[in-house]
Amino acid sequence: MPISEDGFPLAAAVSPRVQVVETTGSTNADVVAAVVEDPDAWPHLSLLLTRDQRAGRGRLDRTWTAPAGTALAVSVVVRVGGLPVEARGWIPLIAGAAMSRALAEQLYGTGHAARLKWPNDVLLDGGKICGILAEVVPGHPDIVVIGSGVNTRMPRTDLPVATATSFESVGLECDEDKLLADYLRALEEQLSALMTAHGDAEASGIHAEVESVCSTLGVEIVVSLPDGSKLLGRAKSIDPTGRLVVETGDVLTTVAAGDVTHVRLQGHLGG
Repeated sequence: MPISEDGFPLAAAVSPRVQVVETTGSTNADVVAAVVEDPDAWPHLSLLLTRDQRAGRGRLDRTWTAPAGTALAVSVVVRVGGLPVEARGWIPLIAGAAMSRALAEQLYGTGHAARLKWPNDVLLDGGKICGILAEVVPGHPDIVVIGSGVNTRMPRTDLPVATATSFESVGLECDEDKLLADYLRALEEQLSALMTAHGDAEASGIHAEVESVCSTLGVEIVVSLPDGSKLLGRAKSIDPTGRLVVETGDVLTTVAAGDVTHVRLQGHLGG
């Protein structure tokens, strides 16, 4: 699908560089490579986007693909030199919360709702509409590329799994330019707040912001851990470093990474 001649003026008003390509393998891979080659050409909040990504990647090196024209793939450069290393685990959560807020603006008055699933999936009415992947640029530890894939015009028949959804599949149309602009503003606002607070998620309000949009909390979940084991329990809270606290009986377990399934939504849309 050709890019609109109108471009993305709202996003361009927030971002110093909005580069649009007709098709690519992976926007994240392209931006990471471009930043390595010429970091000064990609200032904070620069982005690359396409509606035809052929070899997208998700967490744990999973592939992410969509029929051309049915999803918006965007990768944003953020410079986080002012953020302590120990606080950078909040970056994917901040991106997920920012995208949740941007989607909520699209959904206002429709009866639909967008929420964050820990750590960085965004759900529409319980179905996954957006995945996020944050990558540190090799050789540039203070530059992070945040990739997002939003299912926009994807018909229900093209959804990759039963737990996925899209704007089109629920009868809605996405204003992509406004979505991007709202996302960038929320992303910048939250990152700036965390940096101003020297990485203190509580003092900055980031902890409360993320928890306020996170549908995982209070839900019975199964966490598939990196070592292949599974943890069953109730998602109790998010700790000061962004890790998920899972309650199993009287035992609290802190999870830094893993795939979460919302048990109460299985067989429904949550996944």
